[in-house]
Amino acid sequence: MREDPVTVLAEAEHRRVWDRFSAGFRFRPGMSPFTWPAIKEPVASATWSLAALDDDPEHARLDRLVEVVQQGLTSCVGPRGTLFALDWQHTSYRFAPHEVGGPGQPAWPLSPCPDGDYFIFLSEDFRTGSFGHPWEESICLFGEDLLAAVATEVEAVLGPPIRRSGTAVGTA
Repeated sequence: MREDPVTVLAEAEHRRVWDRFSAGFRFRPGMSPFTWPAIKEPVASATWSLAALDDDPEHARLDRLVEVVQQGLTSCVGPRGTLFALDWQHTSYRFAPHEVGGPGQPAWPLSPCPDGDYFIFLSEDFRTGSFGHPWEESICLFGEDLLAAVATEVEAVLGPPIRRSGTAVGTA
């Protein structure tokens, strides 16, 4: 076990990770639907609307979604892997997902679901992760392994995706 499973990114690393994310995903924050999606969604990605959570008074669907995404991200990084948890214009973290969220462990530093800000989880190589968009009210999951692990369960909670690999599907 690590000494501290959740660490705040130091300023230099915070800038480096955000710069890499912004450039690699062409991040363009904005509240206008004309600017959405706010990232260039990777080829192996699916984006779901979070509208199904609007009628969830007991938060059962939200809790299930968070659980599924957290389990999927954890399984994709391996037992010694770490993730970045990025909160736009706020503190960001590196953490060991196998060492958080359980009894006697610290909580995950952020939720996969956006709560007024962009919430992003990234593997160290940036190939796997999630992007929560607060104004579009959506979550994009990317990486073949993550999609294979969670897509069926996420679809059971949220319904079919609105985009696959950045392209609209169905009746979005």
